Order: sequence, then structure tokens, then C-alpha cells
Amino acid sequence: MNLKKYSLPIFLLLVILAVDQYFKLYIKNHFYLGEEIAVLGDWFKLHFTENYGMAFGLEFGGKTGKVFLTLFRIIFVSVIAYYIYTLIKKDTKPLYVYGWIMIVSGALGNIIDSIFYGVYFGYDSWFHGRVVDMLYFPLIQTTIPENFPFWAGEDFEFFRPVFNIADAAISIGFVIILFMQKSVTEAEELKDKVNEEIQG
Repeated sequence: MNLKKYSLPIFLLLVILAVDQYFKLYIKNHFYLGEEIAVLGDWFKLHFTENYGMAFGLEFGGKTGKVFLTLFRIIFVSVIAYYIYTLIKKDTKPLYVYGWIMIVSGALGNIIDSIFYGVYFGYDSWFHGRVVDMLYFPLIQTTIPENFPFWAGEDFEFFRPVFNIADAAISIGFVIILFMQKSVTEAEELKDKVNEEIQG
């Protein structure tokens, strides 16, 4: 096995994990829950919040759901890790591989919170840790006009969810895979066709 092919993907995974955990631990140890500071005016803020569930503050099924979600993530990461191994082995386009690496890194980052943070910070048991979020981009804050057919007069904010580096990695990885999927599939089909002709 050529270890050099795996070194950069592993390095990328470790960097994303390290950056994600650094920011989470810094925010957890230096901010009080709900504290917010402006980074780029009103467009980008650090806002400390926590959630029990999925990406971007979504929740799922209380404490039992929390354990189920964490176990599902562990299985998901294991399956995708093996899939990444097969992609690298077949010399798949690196950018496509990195997209999957980002998804796995993000999932692992939130798994670490879920498994360890409750015990480490002394507020709950194993597998019941809260995921730390801090990135907040309220790019648009306005009131919907009264003559608008829906939600007239209501406050509108984009982008409302508070998220973390792990969530961002998952989202960026998904976009990369989406854009690369067609070219990777075509390359695989061409490679199979060439192999068939050689063997034939």
C-alpha cells in the first residue's frame, strides 16, 4: 500500500478536527452561554450556543435520540471512511476525496462533543454532551413589508442558524461532492471501458 496517497487526506482530516476542537474549547472556556461579540460588524459574530442534536442547532428525539444519533454518526463515519479508502485506492480525483474527508471530519468533530463534553465539563454523562456552536452570520436583518403576501410585518433574518467548523466542513464537503459527482462518474466509466478493451 502506497502510504503517500493517504497522507494528505489524513492530514486534512486532522487539521479540520484540530481547528474545530480548538474553537469549541476556546469558546466553551472563555464565553458564557449566549455571549456574543462582533467580528465583522453586524455581518459576522461569535455567539456561544449549544445544542443536543444535529447540524446548525437542529435537535432530534431528546436524550434517547441523542444516543441514537451519536451511534448512527459513528456507523456513518466508519462506512464513509472505508468508502474513502476505496476511492484513494482507485486514484479517484483528489478534490472529490477531499469532499468526503471534510464530511467525515465534520461528523467526527461533533461526535467528540457528543461523547466526551458532558463528562469533561461535568454537566452530563457519556454520549450526552452538547455540541458547541459559535459562528453566526446574520447577513440580512430586516422586516418584511406589510404589503407582502406572506409573513407581512414579521422580522426576517438570513442566515439565522449558529454553527461550528464541523458543520461548515460537512456543508462544504457536500457541495464539492455535488459538483464533482458527474466528472468522477464519467472518469470511472471511461476507466472501466478501457480496462474491458485491454482485457478483451
